[in-house]
Amino acid sequence: MDKKADSRAAAYQIHPIGYVRSAEDGSYLEVLEPFRPALKQLDQFSHVIVLWWADQHDDEKSRNIMQCMPPYAEDELTGVFACRAEYRPNPVAITVCQLLAVDEEGGLVRVPYIDAYDGTPIVDLKAYFPVCDRVREAKVPEWISAWPEWVEDGHLLTF
Repeated sequence: MDKKADSRAAAYQIHPIGYVRSAEDGSYLEVLEPFRPALKQLDQFSHVIVLWWADQHDDEKSRNIMQCMPPYAEDELTGVFACRAEYRPNPVAITVCQLLAVDEEGGLVRVPYIDAYDGTPIVDLKAYFPVCDRVREAKVPEWISAWPEWVEDGHLLTF
């Protein structure tokens, strides 16, 4: 087998740029000091894409789960690539968050909610660009068709 095709042939290093912080008034993304200059002009956007490491599932057992019954569709067996389960070969998770405030100097990004635990490592932040990140006619399976079209329509989804 070609080494480039062998997924176990290469290793990559990922270092946290910050951590999720939970508070009574919402959630915060605490960005570590060396990365704070990267926050410049993020406050000009309405939303941010947060890539985070599901560290509580970063173990051999969780990394080898390839199918599951998602908590939002308990009667459906899906592959982990067909859901947002935190257990997967690489526990990288993604959440699009509304930006409420950005404190570049203090390294705090305030968001109303993120589906990650307090202390979860943040891998990257990406500004949400509708031209690239929005899909005009997305298709979803029947087992999640009852969900609202937008998070704002359903307020905060809870499972």
